Amino acid sequence: MGTWVVIGIVVLIVLWLVLTYNGLVTARNRTQEAWSEIDVELKRRHDLIPNLVNAVKGYMGFEQKVLTDVTNARAAAVSAGSQGPAQQAAAENALTGTLRSLFAVVENYPELKANQNVLELQEQLTTTENQISFSRQHYNATVLDYNTNIQTFPSVLIAGVLGFTKRDFFDAEPEAEAVPNVDLSLS
Repeated sequence: MGTWVVIGIVVLIVLWLVLTYNGLVTARNRTQEAWSEIDVELKRRHDLIPNLVNAVKGYMGFEQKVLTDVTNARAAAVSAGSQGPAQQAAAENALTGTLRSLFAVVENYPELKANQNVLELQEQLTTTENQISFSRQHYNATVLDYNTNIQTFPSVLIAGVLGFTKRDFFDAEPEAEAVPNVDLSLS
């Protein structure tokens, strides 16, 4: 009879370990999938920016510093992609700031504000910014669940031993959360 109790306890412990491990793997995979969603949107944003810069370049010959700043910030954001969420967020925040500068300068050029190509690129960029915001919210929610899962009892007993580590949030500065809003109409 005592042997069956020991076997029963061992089976329960093994079952708990398997279920806990599988739950941690599932949470980690959801976090990675959510990061992939952000990455796709950021790549789309990075692809739109050179088109926008080229569309406005002819009109803004003497505003070269603004265009150079946008190009440099885009390059920094692209290279930060492999450095993790914290570095990526900082680079993307800098890029958002330079885009705001560009759109502020565009306001000074009536013929540029009327350019259909610029209007379409602005709309695509605004849509992409919204998608980045939604993806960031989803990613941060999955990171919160994952981090909570690996830091709470009883999962904490095995999470560290099995290589589950805390993930960083993709934080945006408060001003970076607002989508650049530029009125490019003829009015």
